[in-house]
Amino acid sequence: MLVEGASLRDELLAALPSLRAFAISFTNNRDRADDLVQETILRAWANIDKFEPGTNLNAWLFTILRNLFHSDYRKRKHEVEDADGAYAARLKTHPDQQSHLDFEDFRAALATLPKEQREALLLIGAHGLSYEEAAQVCNVAVGTVKSRVNRARLKLTYLLDVTSEAELGPDNVTKAALAAD
Repeated sequence: MLVEGASLRDELLAALPSLRAFAISFTNNRDRADDLVQETILRAWANIDKFEPGTNLNAWLFTILRNLFHSDYRKRKHEVEDADGAYAARLKTHPDQQSHLDFEDFRAALATLPKEQREALLLIGAHGLSYEEAAQVCNVAVGTVKSRVNRARLKLTYLLDVTSEAELGPDNVTKAALAAD
């Protein structure tokens, strides 16, 4: 249950890492993600009177972030952000560890998923929301979220050629994202 003042501030601060990770999954750009999180917190604070105490603050914040991203995306969809290729050139790295290679494979496979499937999978697997909470964030039925997560998991296991759980490695987020219910 939320209490006014310091407790609310503490809960908002505690949500920042998850909000940032969610924003990065949308933007693939840390600076834009940080701007998106900052705008989310500003909007939440300005509209805190609309938050219903006793409900899930994280789900409310994720919904604000998602709506801000989609509004910004609609504005930017005709822009060319990397005309000279400078940003893409910075993304090139030569990994020196197998786990880094596995992560890059996972990230690339995740990026190929349709936006709705990726969003549902990240809300459930990476951010730990329940199906019901994810359905609220996405503004769809619970069954739709379950279906999107299932299709996303199946496609990732195919793309990553995962045949057994032992191949998933020690990373719990990856295991959660690919694990069947």
